[in-house]
Amino acid sequence: MSAIPTCPKCESTYVYEDGSQLVCPECAHEWNPSEVIVDPDAIILKDAVGNLLAEEDKVTLIKDLKVKGSSLVLKVGTKAVIKRFVDGDHDIDCKVDGHGYMMLKSKFVRKQN
Repeated sequence: MSAIPTCPKCESTYVYEDGSQLVCPECAHEWNPSEVIVDPDAIILKDAVGNLLAEEDKVTLIKDLKVKGSSLVLKVGTKAVIKRFVDGDHDIDCKVDGHGYMMLKSKFVRKQN
């Protein structure tokens, strides 16, 4: 017998089957367990050439970028590791090799193979 999962909305363990649907009696949430659940709050980003980016991906810069408030310039080909995605103009929080943590725009990076 397969184990019935907890409710994705309220994490209740009292979920029961009703035909092909699963029902949570605590929050009245109903769902089909065979459907893929997509998080509506998830941030989906693509790099400069259209590849999907994920956290912990390694990327390289495709353009020289001036660092605001500094005379530092990040050169083309500088490598970075994506730590997390954020909302806003600069949508990638990453660690740039030799320069520390910075926020970059996804349109100025390319995913490494």
